[in-house]
Amino acid sequence: MKKNMQGFTLIELMIVVAIIAILAAIAIPQYNDYTARAQLSEAYTLASGLKTPIAEAFAQDNAAANSCVVPAGTVVAGKYVASVTANGASPCIVTATMNAAGVNNKIAGTNVTLTYAPATGAWTCATTAPAEVKPKACL
Repeated sequence: MKKNMQGFTLIELMIVVAIIAILAAIAIPQYNDYTARAQLSEAYTLASGLKTPIAEAFAQDNAAANSCVVPAGTVVAGKYVASVTANGASPCIVTATMNAAGVNNKIAGTNVTLTYAPATGAWTCATTAPAEVKPKACL
């Protein structure tokens, strides 16, 4: 070959393509989990926004029917969240339900549930989402 010929051989190009394919095979599932986690965080954020009003209402009158309600003017839906509801009973359960469409398939239709125990003042979190995308507060 001449000394001034430069470029890549076919083998070198194939190795680069194989490396990119391996990296993509690892990155794409991680990205899907990341987007699901980000979308699910909207449900936790909307539901946890009711913690203070509900705890204050229980401190004022301690009646579940009056205290475990979604206050007027509260944001109860979002881009990925279909609804946020409270059960009006004791223990108080606030449930945020994800949309069935327009969200990551792993979390479509799942719930984030915050439960308030008036006797202790403690909040607990649970979700029906898969373990790999659960919010840290719900582990």
